[in-house]
Amino acid sequence: MRIKYRKSSAFHCNAGSRCSISVVLWSILACILMIHFIPLPHQKNEESRLRLCDRLCTREFEVVEEENFRLPPPRGKRNPRAVKRRGPGKQHTVIDEFLDESSDLRPFFFPDQKLAIWPARDGNDSKYFYPGRLWMDTDGNPIQAHGGAILFDERTETYYWYGENKDGPTYHAHPKGTARVDVIGVNCYSSKDLWTWKNEGVVLPGVESNFTHDLHRSNVLERPKVIYNDKTSNYVMWMHIDDANYTKASVGVAISDSPLGPFTYLRRIRPHSCDSRDMTIFKDDDQNAYLIYSSDDNSELHVSRLTDDYLDVTREMQRILIGQHREAPAVFKHKATYYMITSGCTGWAPNRAMAHAAESIMGPWETIGNPCIGGNRVFRVTTFFSQSAFVVPLRGHSGVFIFMADRWNPSELRDSRYVWLPLTVGGVADEPLEYNFGFPVWSKVSIFWHRRWRLPVG
Repeated sequence: MRIKYRKSSAFHCNAGSRCSISVVLWSILACILMIHFIPLPHQKNEESRLRLCDRLCTREFEVVEEENFRLPPPRGKRNPRAVKRRGPGKQHTVIDEFLDESSDLRPFFFPDQKLAIWPARDGNDSKYFYPGRLWMDTDGNPIQAHGGAILFDERTETYYWYGENKDGPTYHAHPKGTARVDVIGVNCYSSKDLWTWKNEGVVLPGVESNFTHDLHRSNVLERPKVIYNDKTSNYVMWMHIDDANYTKASVGVAISDSPLGPFTYLRRIRPHSCDSRDMTIFKDDDQNAYLIYSSDDNSELHVSRLTDDYLDVTREMQRILIGQHREAPAVFKHKATYYMITSGCTGWAPNRAMAHAAESIMGPWETIGNPCIGGNRVFRVTTFFSQSAFVVPLRGHSGVFIFMADRWNPSELRDSRYVWLPLTVGGVADEPLEYNFGFPVWSKVSIFWHRRWRLPVG
């Protein structure tokens, strides 16, 4: 009986194994789904805490600050260049005052050194950003990193700020030429907190002797951007390369095995045989990288995917924002949506920024309105008297970014200032859309004016 019972028992076990295994497998799958979709209490509490933190800092950033100033009364003698820019019979504007180095409003736009941000002097009692003020490095010298970008290096957990060194005399190559500074090179600054910056020196210097070199001091080097290539372990720099008359309209490529350089200049190209002026590069989550640049005499933008080593463009290219005459692109990503801030094409004069959005970086891109909030009407239509350069994701805070811009000083380019402001993504876009029958499917991009502000703790 025992033997028979065992056989029967074994028989029943084998016969029901299909059902039992199915039940076990479905139970395991249900557990996995529960773990994945139903957060544990401590996970839920942590997520709630992070969302609350993001909401609190967003609310702090969203406080609207107003600016009030009066246009000075007309004077008998005006700066000749300002009059020429304005033209005969045209109404005098705040932008004319901004561009006039003899204006009484000059200290408002370019505060003197007494109000400079100097982290080494100010210590830990502030960590406040003051848009438009002089910003000193740890040695007490004004930061020279114009038209630049931030790279966060995962290996060293350090921020690196690359930009144009314009610490030279401003002049005009010819009477009708734009204000310029000879090519000095690309500076690099390092930081752990985005507020205190150490000068790491010139990582890509200009060339003094070789007149035919792209980096010869008589040429133009603008808007350097650096990304890291995980496959080759190289840091790759792209930049706008031109001559004094802006006829070369090209991009240059340089490479280094360290974020601190030195970078080796490789070559100059015209991507897809197209003219290229203001540009940026963007590295996506899948490690693909893209070059975005103004082309066709600044009437449109092009998006080109880079090769796997980031040293050239592939055949994949798309024309975007055709006929809109935009420049100074700054691209970022939030929740699988690509966003871009651009400026109009008015030389050194500030103009209204526009935000754009797309589901694919190759487009189509839609314009979703002016992102600037606060200040006053003139501030909003001049991008707070600045021009977009880059957008930095604020690590640990979803939907919160830093908008980096330059307040150009065409009469003394070395004295151009930095305008860093909080940027958030959320809410309904306020511009009619071209490809979605007018329905606002994109979230609104908002850049908030603050006389002073600081990053949330942590």
